[in-house]
Amino acid sequence: KSLSTVVTRGADMDQQLSRPTWSRQIEFTLAGIGCAVGLGNIWRFPYLCYRSGGGAFLVPYLFMLLVLGIPLLHMELTVGQYTRRGPVHALANVCPLLKGVGMASVAISFILCTYYNVVITWALYYLFSSFQAQLPWQSCNNTWNTPNCSDHATNSSYSSTASQEFFKNKMLQQTNGVEESGGMRWELFLILILAWILIYLCIFKGVNSTGKVVYFTALFPYVILIALLINNVQLPGALDGITFFIVPEWDKLLSMEVWVNAAAQIFNSIGIGFGSLLAMSSYNSFNNNILKDTLTISIINSLTSILAGFVIFSALGYMSYLQGIPVRDLAVDGPGLVYVVYPQAFANMPVSQLWSVMFFFMLLCLGLDSEFALVEVMVTSLMDGFSQPLITLFKRKELFVLAVCGVAFLLGIPCVMQVGIYVFQLMDHYTAIVSIMFLAFFEVIAICVNRLSDNLEVMTGKRANIFFRLCWLIVDPVLVTVILIFSIIQFKPARYEGYVFPPWAQGVGWVIALASIIWIPLGAIHTLWVLPGSFTQLQLPRVGKTSHSDKPLTPLCFAQP
Repeated sequence: KSLSTVVTRGADMDQQLSRPTWSRQIEFTLAGIGCAVGLGNIWRFPYLCYRSGGGAFLVPYLFMLLVLGIPLLHMELTVGQYTRRGPVHALANVCPLLKGVGMASVAISFILCTYYNVVITWALYYLFSSFQAQLPWQSCNNTWNTPNCSDHATNSSYSSTASQEFFKNKMLQQTNGVEESGGMRWELFLILILAWILIYLCIFKGVNSTGKVVYFTALFPYVILIALLINNVQLPGALDGITFFIVPEWDKLLSMEVWVNAAAQIFNSIGIGFGSLLAMSSYNSFNNNILKDTLTISIINSLTSILAGFVIFSALGYMSYLQGIPVRDLAVDGPGLVYVVYPQAFANMPVSQLWSVMFFFMLLCLGLDSEFALVEVMVTSLMDGFSQPLITLFKRKELFVLAVCGVAFLLGIPCVMQVGIYVFQLMDHYTAIVSIMFLAFFEVIAICVNRLSDNLEVMTGKRANIFFRLCWLIVDPVLVTVILIFSIIQFKPARYEGYVFPPWAQGVGWVIALASIIWIPLGAIHTLWVLPGSFTQLQLPRVGKTSHSDKPLTPLCFAQP
């Protein structure tokens, strides 16, 4: 047994010494920005603003950024850089009893990456469709249009716009419900293959290839966003949309749901709990200044959301001007904001093809760097735990990365069938809403009670200031607990527009949620089962040199300084 332990520790140290690092620290910062800034900044943030009283949403959003987003991102980056491991082994080192939290992070990231790439597939479909003399959603004179099609949106529930019909009848060719599977959408199937090829080319060399790609994918979207903003603010009605965005309806702040939505947006946007930024920070140099990266990533992420808000709401103001209805009465719903409402705005702009190509290329860039960060979580975690067997089996790491992408592609195929939009909504509801709150709660419990300040001092020579210590020990655990309880009380079954999923589909959704959450109790049971001694006596020595300390950790995570 002792010889086995020595061999394990030796292998662990060898792996640490050979672990690659970012060529330049700016590459990690850009990769972190690319991971955090994604499609959610373009559609989810403006949609939540729209639904939550415009500027009133900015108050809880900025508050949650300050007390939740920045401290918890700082926490994740500290753990990743200190342990130099992916989520599974990092959390096992920090808190053995809750090592399942790391496994749950990997599971939720992998589930998310299987259907998130479908959104990139849609963006590519719209991008290719934009290279036409007339945008295909510009008129109702197409084979997929119905007699109820209208070139301009109205308040009537009996008519649909050309852009709605292009999305539903042409691209998705969606069925009437999840009960009808329909056939394969072969165009989307082939584009999904293309999307996974792009992802593979971005990550197959690890941080060496990712570090080069992010120079473009993280920075170029800002060029397009600014160009779109300059164009949109000159459109008639744009000022009405921007006014709706920045002028608060203060009574909305009395709604607890608005505050919970703000916290959820911070979690989903920055990526707290998904493990992707933790995995990326494990490739940092050990003495890197984490606080600088934390502030850069979190603040740029939020500023991007606000910039996107100006872009989207100026377009919504233009739409309200064309239709003669107030901004608040426009039909806006999640992904439909990007794939229905905004394309409809393009159709009425001068040089519509140019703006359409730029917008969907921007979505492609935003989606790519978020997607390869999610895939990197699985690759990093499996390589951390099984590097020798995997290299023996696949011969080269590049082939192993190809296998991971291949499995994720196969699992995403149901989303490109005619029933795909229902599968997508079901997976998104139970992964991005249900699972992530449970995961964030246990991650905060696992890490916040540990010696983060000591770890920071070892790496940077400075302990965390009083603000971060207060947030880690008191504010964040309390806030996350309140949000989790409220999320459970206010939980609503998955729906898509007016369609409510049947009970059996909701059951499938809970199975998807449990596929990630179940690892938390399983990890705790395994820890308690394998360690000798009574429950109060259990001690687990840290493995290898990751801790820079010979002090033991108890499975309950309350390590003595």
